[in-house]
Amino acid sequence: MFLKRILLFPFSFLYGCITAVRNLLYDNGIKKSYPIPGKSIVIGNLSMGGTGKSPHTLYLWNLLKNDHSVAMLSRGYGRKTTGLLEVKHESTSIEVGDEPLMFKKRVGEQAQVVVAENRKTGVDYIRSQDEHAVILLDDAFQHRKVQPGFSILLTDFNRPYYADAVVPAGTLREWKNGKNRADCIVVTKCPESLSDMEKQTIVRKLKADMPVFFSRIMYGDLIPFAKEFSQYTHILLVTGIANPKPLESYLKRFYQVDSIIFSDHHQFTAADLTRIHAKFDTFTPQNSIIVTTEKDFVRLEPMLTIAERQNYPWYYQSITVQLDREEAFNELINNYVDTI
Repeated sequence: MFLKRILLFPFSFLYGCITAVRNLLYDNGIKKSYPIPGKSIVIGNLSMGGTGKSPHTLYLWNLLKNDHSVAMLSRGYGRKTTGLLEVKHESTSIEVGDEPLMFKKRVGEQAQVVVAENRKTGVDYIRSQDEHAVILLDDAFQHRKVQPGFSILLTDFNRPYYADAVVPAGTLREWKNGKNRADCIVVTKCPESLSDMEKQTIVRKLKADMPVFFSRIMYGDLIPFAKEFSQYTHILLVTGIANPKPLESYLKRFYQVDSIIFSDHHQFTAADLTRIHAKFDTFTPQNSIIVTTEKDFVRLEPMLTIAERQNYPWYYQSITVQLDREEAFNELINNYVDTI
C-alpha cells in the first residue's frame, strides 16, 4: 500500500496543483463565485467517499425546522437525469439520486428538496420559491461557483484528512489547506470510547483555526418496509454504501450477520433481488430478516413486488448523529442563521 502511494504521488501532486490553481483563481476573484443570497450552509468534506454528510444534514434540519423554513440542495449524485428537478415523495432514486430522495422521505413537506448540477440554478430556484429559507447544500464544499454563508467540513475519524493524500494516492479532492474555507470542522464516526486527550491530539493534527466538534453514529430501530417479524436472531445485511463495516460491526453485537455488499450508490436490479432472496432462502425463515441502510432503502423498496413484500421481511437501519459539544455546535449554527 505504501509503495503504491509512492508510485502514484506524481499524479497526486499534479492533480493537487490543478485544484490549487483553481482555488487560487476563486480566492482572488479571477473566477467569479456567486454569493448565495440569504442564509446557506454547506455540508462537505475534502475527501471522496462517505463521511456522514446525510445524517449531519438531517441533524441541521432538525435543529432549524421549528424556527426557520429549510431547503436542501444537492447535485443528485447517481441519478440518470440532468438539470434542475424538485424532489417529490413519489420521485425515484434514478430521477433524483438516493440521498435527496432519502432526505425528502424523512422530512416530507416540511422542507423543499432540489437537485441541480449547477448549484446557482438550484439556489435561484429555491429563492424564487422562498427568499427566507435556510439552504443546506449537500456535498458542495468544492463547488466554488457558489459561495455559501457558512461551511461545515466533515472528516472521518477512521481516515482524517491529515492522514490522507490527494487522489489517486489517497482520497482527498484537494490539498489539505482547503480546510481553511470552513467555519467549523466535525470529526465524524467517532468511537464511543474516544477520550478528551485523544480529541485534543486530533485537534492538534487537524491544524485548524476554527471550532472542532466530534460526532458519532447512533443506531436506532430497525424499520420494517415489507413483511414484519417480532423476533429474529439472524440478519442478511444488504448494502450499497461507501463503508458498510461500522454498521456490520454494530449488528454483529446483537445478531448473527451475513452480508451482501454492493458498490456505493449501486442501482439495484431484479437480478440483484433474485440473488438476495436466494441467499435468504438458505436461512431459517422463522428467525431471520433482511436489513439494509436507509439510503439503500429508497432504491430497493420500489423494486419489491407484492409477492416479495409478503414473503420477505425487509428492514432498514435508522441512524442519527450525536455531537460531543452539542450545545456549542447548535449555538454556532443558530448565531449564524439568526444574524441579520
